[in-house]
Amino acid sequence: MLKAVFLDIGGVLTEDGEALPGAVAAVARLQASGMALRFVTNTSRKTSKTVCDELLALGFRLTPAQVFTAPGAIRDYLRRHRLRPYLLIHERLAPEFADLERQDPNAVVLGDAETRLDYSHLDAAFQLLQRGAPLLAVGTNRYFRRAGALHLDAGPFVRALEYAAGIEATVLGKPAGDFFRAVLEDAGVAAGEALMVGDDVECDVAAAMDAGLRACLVRTGKYRPGDEARAPGARCEASLAKLVEALGVRA
Repeated sequence: MLKAVFLDIGGVLTEDGEALPGAVAAVARLQASGMALRFVTNTSRKTSKTVCDELLALGFRLTPAQVFTAPGAIRDYLRRHRLRPYLLIHERLAPEFADLERQDPNAVVLGDAETRLDYSHLDAAFQLLQRGAPLLAVGTNRYFRRAGALHLDAGPFVRALEYAAGIEATVLGKPAGDFFRAVLEDAGVAAGEALMVGDDVECDVAAAMDAGLRACLVRTGKYRPGDEARAPGARCEASLAKLVEALGVRA
């Protein structure tokens, strides 16, 4: 029995700052259904609060506690392990880590840092990694969609530092199994009782299935024809609105 639905945001609910057709109504129906609902994203240009506020402004119904971001997972990891991060992140994400000690860093945090992903910053991270600092990554997404085009995400830079330093990153967002397990624990459901909905066949859909969840690939956002073949067994729907309709969810 389906007891929870986990929704990716960009490409599933929104695109270029606007709600996708039917998405607001679909989320309202899911919220009213009694199923546990979580909004899960690897976005590394916005704080958790900003993500929530922007969705509310677009008309989505949600609470801050329903939002799970990869940067939030990294922040919690740093606190638990008492690590001082070298932050290779977007400037708009800095408030997420504002209360952490950063002097004499002993860990590297890598996200979609945009213009900061230059030689000097990457080399500074490389120096720390050579001295044994762990590499904590928001995710391994290869690209994201904006203004109708695909753009480089953090994944290629994660791989570059792994290769250069001869280490393996700890990925704390999607597609890491621990990320999905944390959301399952928060929602209070078993893996087989949850459905992950995403537009990224690798990091959303296949990764969720590897963690034991059910998954649905929507043909919006970064979806490309033929992606279905890369996640055999996943459901595929034209949009979130069509999925909610097919599931027979009633408000």
